[in-house]
Amino acid sequence: MPGGIQLRIKGKVQGVGFRPYVWQLAHEMRFLGDVCNDAEGVLVRLLADAVPAGFLEQLYARCPPLARIESVTPMPFDWPVPPTDFSIRSSGEGPMDTQVIPDAATCPACLKELFDGDNRRFRYPFTNCTHCGPRFTIIRKMPYDRPFTAMASFPLCPQCRMEYESPADRRFHAQPNACSVCGPYVWLSKASDVQPTGIVGDLAIEKAAELLLNGGVLAIKGLGGFHLACDATSDDAVNLLRKRKRRPTKPLAVMLPSADWLSFCSRENEPALRQLLQSGPAPIVLVETSLGSPLSRAVCPGLDEVGLMLPANPLQHLLMAKVGRPLVMTSGNASGKPPALSNEQALADLGNIADLFLMHNRDIVQRADDSVVRWQHGRAEMLRRSRGYVPDAIELPAGFDDLPPLLAMGADLKNAFCLLRGNAAVLSQHLGDLDDVDIEQQYRSALTLFEDIYRFTPSAIAVDAHPGYVSHRLGRELAEKESLPLIEVLHHHAHIAATMAEHGWRKEDGAAIGLALDGLGYGESGQLWGGECLLVDYRQCQRLGGLPAVAMPGGDRASQEPWRNLLAQWLRFVPDWQSYPEASVVLAQPWQPLAVAIERGLNSPQASSCGRLFDAVAAAMSVSPNGISWEGEAACRLEAIARQCCCNRNHPVTMPFSGETLDLATFWRQWLAYRAPMADRAFAFHQALANGMADMARAFAQRHGVSTVALAGGVVHNRLLRTLLVERLEGLRVIYPERLPMGDGGLALGQAIVAASRR
Repeated sequence: MPGGIQLRIKGKVQGVGFRPYVWQLAHEMRFLGDVCNDAEGVLVRLLADAVPAGFLEQLYARCPPLARIESVTPMPFDWPVPPTDFSIRSSGEGPMDTQVIPDAATCPACLKELFDGDNRRFRYPFTNCTHCGPRFTIIRKMPYDRPFTAMASFPLCPQCRMEYESPADRRFHAQPNACSVCGPYVWLSKASDVQPTGIVGDLAIEKAAELLLNGGVLAIKGLGGFHLACDATSDDAVNLLRKRKRRPTKPLAVMLPSADWLSFCSRENEPALRQLLQSGPAPIVLVETSLGSPLSRAVCPGLDEVGLMLPANPLQHLLMAKVGRPLVMTSGNASGKPPALSNEQALADLGNIADLFLMHNRDIVQRADDSVVRWQHGRAEMLRRSRGYVPDAIELPAGFDDLPPLLAMGADLKNAFCLLRGNAAVLSQHLGDLDDVDIEQQYRSALTLFEDIYRFTPSAIAVDAHPGYVSHRLGRELAEKESLPLIEVLHHHAHIAATMAEHGWRKEDGAAIGLALDGLGYGESGQLWGGECLLVDYRQCQRLGGLPAVAMPGGDRASQEPWRNLLAQWLRFVPDWQSYPEASVVLAQPWQPLAVAIERGLNSPQASSCGRLFDAVAAAMSVSPNGISWEGEAACRLEAIARQCCCNRNHPVTMPFSGETLDLATFWRQWLAYRAPMADRAFAFHQALANGMADMARAFAQRHGVSTVALAGGVVHNRLLRTLLVERLEGLRVIYPERLPMGDGGLALGQAIVAASRR
């Protein structure tokens, strides 16, 4: 039999135009053989005795824009029948060992066709090619071929099939390929319409734009869920949406018609920021607001930053072109419910919110919320990892090779789970809070899909150590059902381990000092942590010090009503608290029964929570003292106030590191005596906390011979606090997450790598 060479190519190589790229390259270089997709990636077979000179070099150099080659492994191959040309074979089956591709924003070529009156896809809202369009949100199983996607019910017309079957065409094997003749379509309806109406296509988009320009609220079916939209420049429209959605103050994302609007809405407008907005993931990007912004103040009340995004799919491009002004584009869910995915669910859940619905008839197989990143000092920081980034694999540090499959369940808030095997981890999209029954069901469905498309069977389950977590319960049930080991990981150990893993920390690198700052997490011996200094390696975690534990009167209610935390702080550290002017915040509340409950330890668990300390200081400044409408509201507003300070660092406020804890009694005495403008007092708190935490970390680093400090936890998303921490820790290596969220959205990676290290 004639000799040959076989190239096993792994990475992001399916659904990105990789096979036609190889086909074109082989024809240019006049090689005989074939190429196919299979469950491991792409397989190239050549009629040659060795890898042809220049072929591998060109393979990497001219890779399609969405593709990424991770490895190319050559091996001998004997041809049963020698090939007479170079062809593309049909996909094969087998164990899954390739990457699923995230959805990608409309590419320049498709965008040009969308607005070209002479093109057959002129104004077609589902235009895509191998360089863009839905991937993850339409896949049902692997390999990624049309029969296994939401496009299976749309047979290709002759012209689309010709494109689909031609290796020289940009749409060769673009699984969502379609046109107005054979593909999905849009229509406009009211909540009372059971069947699609006669207002379809471009007319539906035009009528939807008219509604928005006249101050109405529109529900739009996207790629990974529904959006609710209104005119972002109109106070009345934004307030109407807030009233109907029962979302009084939580910031709303804004979609701009084009990147040219960035200079009007933000203080930042550098090329790298524009590139991020226009990238394939097309995330929501948090930027500083400009003073003369045309956006309504109701978009992000009390904050100094706004989330901006650009159109990410053809339907959004067409709508924004019709409207010509910024639109609020927020998640399409009713209060307390997850985002709607089906047309029926949207009509039922959003009927009292939206005036009209811009629908289409392609199924959303997998939920994918908009990803959210923050832009600061020329760098992007991940806050919510979902559409456009998931399910990209994350390579593990050196030394983590050939790992058996392990499933990490994540946390209960901002949940994302993690599949770990080999030398890579795949995190799910952001799913939300698992205490919601509907989100728990979405979690179960997403996990089933991931296990199916990756053909993943775990050999162990990792869970948060908190026995009351839904994710812990689900993990335990799965472990018992499948007779698998269950590995419990402390919440803050996982936080710091995820930071270390993202930065390539190897097992032999030893321990790092971890500063874990967040709201609450399960610690040693059932303690509730949230402001800890830890000595961490991948296998174990030791608490060295942190904030002192303070009562949380009312338990979970303390995280909703900041004044409760202020009362607890003052009862512990400020004996004469009633003599201060700030006491009016607490005295206006029914505080006496809570004081008794704290004294007796009734429903007042002790927690060293950094988040609750922020709430207490915010309440003392009359910032959301009585209640918050979204997680972290008081702390975010406090940071915005502090950032207005003109860097007055000559204040008397400190939070000294003493023994193993920070001295909050000294802090409160000094802070209450510091009679200064509001912004200066807010800044003084941030700096005192940063200095105290940094001094503690430095002292323990010297004591244990460690030179790296890892930051993690939701509080570290505070831009001002993090900047001050890094300044104070000068001379030490400081690392913190950027590709993953610092909060619970990245926790599952830490759980997985700790569990893998222990095994």
